[in-house]
Amino acid sequence: MKKYLLFTVALTLLLQMPILAQKYPFLNPNLDLEERLNDVVGRLTLEEKVLQLQHAAPAIPRPGIPAYNWWNEALHGVARNGKATVFPQAIGMAATFNEDLIYQVANAISGEARAKYNAAIQRGINAQYAGLTFWSPNINIFRDPRWGRGQETYGEDPCLSGLLGSAFVRGLQGNNPQYLKTAACAKHYAVHSGPEALRHSFDAVPSRRDFRETYLPAFQSLVEEAKVEAVMCAYNRVYGEPCCGSPELIQQILREEWGFKGHMVSDCGALTDFHSGHNITEDVVESAALALEAGVDVNCGGTYAKGLQQAVERGLVTEALVDQTLKTLWRTRFRLGLFDPPGSNPFDAISPEVVNSPEHRALSREAARQSIVLLKNDGILPLSRNLESIAVVGPHAASTDILLANYYGVTGNAVTVLEGITNKIGIGTKVFYKYGVRPYQDNANPVDWVTGSAMSLDAVVAVMGISGLIEGEEGESIASAHKGDRTELGLPANQIKFLKTLRSRGDTPIILVVTGGSPVALAEVEDLVDAILWVWYPGEEGGNAVADLLFGSASPSGRLPITFPKSLDQLPPYEDYGMTGRTYRYMKEEPLYPFGYGLSYTTFEYESISANSKNLSSGDRTTVSATVSNTGQTGAEEVVQLYASWPEAGDAAPLFDLKGVERVYLAPGQTKTVQFEVKASDLQLYDESGKAYLPEGPVQLYASGAVPTARSKALGIPAPVSLNLNLKK
Repeated sequence: MKKYLLFTVALTLLLQMPILAQKYPFLNPNLDLEERLNDVVGRLTLEEKVLQLQHAAPAIPRPGIPAYNWWNEALHGVARNGKATVFPQAIGMAATFNEDLIYQVANAISGEARAKYNAAIQRGINAQYAGLTFWSPNINIFRDPRWGRGQETYGEDPCLSGLLGSAFVRGLQGNNPQYLKTAACAKHYAVHSGPEALRHSFDAVPSRRDFRETYLPAFQSLVEEAKVEAVMCAYNRVYGEPCCGSPELIQQILREEWGFKGHMVSDCGALTDFHSGHNITEDVVESAALALEAGVDVNCGGTYAKGLQQAVERGLVTEALVDQTLKTLWRTRFRLGLFDPPGSNPFDAISPEVVNSPEHRALSREAARQSIVLLKNDGILPLSRNLESIAVVGPHAASTDILLANYYGVTGNAVTVLEGITNKIGIGTKVFYKYGVRPYQDNANPVDWVTGSAMSLDAVVAVMGISGLIEGEEGESIASAHKGDRTELGLPANQIKFLKTLRSRGDTPIILVVTGGSPVALAEVEDLVDAILWVWYPGEEGGNAVADLLFGSASPSGRLPITFPKSLDQLPPYEDYGMTGRTYRYMKEEPLYPFGYGLSYTTFEYESISANSKNLSSGDRTTVSATVSNTGQTGAEEVVQLYASWPEAGDAAPLFDLKGVERVYLAPGQTKTVQFEVKASDLQLYDESGKAYLPEGPVQLYASGAVPTARSKALGIPAPVSLNLNLKK
């Protein structure tokens, strides 16, 4: 009965909108936006205004305002709202190093979002996960591989996170001059990347240099370059202030320094943490007042509903500030066209046929193909499609869970690795499948019917790794003893034992396919297998994409967006937010697999690098050109990476710092020149007070297929080419 009444109210408001527009100016799309905002806010009571500042905003039938729920998710596809195309998890999309592809993916997601919204409105549905405001992307820096939510990010590098995050935002928001296609949100602002167990009380205190050099740049890119519509403040504190109550973060940096014009949303329950986790306010009323004063426009949770009206009545905040906040927030609803007559914006015409369309599934497959990283190949790959027999074993071979990751939609077209291989091989090839081993350590001692049978065939594909059962967000990873974080980096012990048993049965080639959203230390198993494919959580077409690469329909071109350490011993304490010893930019120890690393079925050679100007002062820019050739027998894509290093800056600078990426397809024997625009501001550093400066002296630029270290060379990455620029203040 309640659903029927809500539907009736929503449909009545929709049908009456043209009539109501004559009475209420805010419903007239021909008026200036500020005039419309002043009109609607002036018609509401204080209680009504306060309730509109919570994520589940109720309808106000009197002036024709429908209910709206601000909470929706689109991390790698429209999530938690039924059928949708499931693309690779964000960390997998980061491994593509491909801005154009990420834009295409986000554009497809926003098309499906509009189609689903249009259908929901026609049915009178205004529920959570049915709106057009998406709390994606997550651009936190994956500073430590133990963080369970690192899979949601674009990796450990600020430059790559900014490039890909900006592309994702542009795809979600569209390029219409008047209307937003959907509204994107950069989260979690700021300095937020675990531990999950401490996020409601933790105070992150990085150096001011690390704060500016590592934790803020991606957010700045999304605000200044992509014009992201929303920013979500994080649960934790930074320098003693809760992120959702920090004038420095929200007013000084975000709004004044970067010129952010959109709205600020709290992480869910973050305002409650003010008094229950951080203990900096006495009660819900003080928490509501602090958040409003700091600049939080919409509260995910109930703090504003419970305490904000009392805060006004106590004199802790003014109703004028409530009005200003509501106007900031509702600019987004107007820009989405939610108060305009149906058909006013081009996105109203997007139909349900786009949802999980063949074109979008093909895009998901291509994204998965470009995300998969070939970590090792002793020459066994690619396999022949006409093998006489093949074994597909392991706990994740037939699993759909490892395709989906977290914050996912659902699809009727999920292709497991087993199904993908079966789809690819020739008729007549024998396929042997057994689970073989459970995903994680247990005390079972089953009869081994698997290893001997598998090793009697021509090749073994072992699909192992980790899943969302043990890594993810607090409360979501139900098999995790650490709220989704990891305390060990190796494969589960029973999986290692299974691989050792397989290897002991003979010399049949073993291809290890590893799933996961965070680094796994593979040193113990690397010598047991002939090839390793790292496939992340590859989305609904993951099985087909894996098969495409296994059998040579495409050459692997994914690159690691995060360093794979050899062991936990190489990592600083998890709770320490200082960057010393972390990520490829500051880690001096030799990793297992370096940032940017990935093999191909061909070989590349970097031949030359040049710049049209080698002397840069503040405000200058130069064009850097690098020449790369395919020296092998297979056409493939190379990911050309440009790094900077400051040889005379010592510990005041990162060891290496990514400044640009470019994917380029090269036929066998083909040579191409790739260009990067480098500004002097791209080469600035930060002092210990967090102030930017341009260091005088040389800066060395490298064009390479991975971060240009000795470990990359040892793993077969071609030698980089380099040049020196001279910086002057």
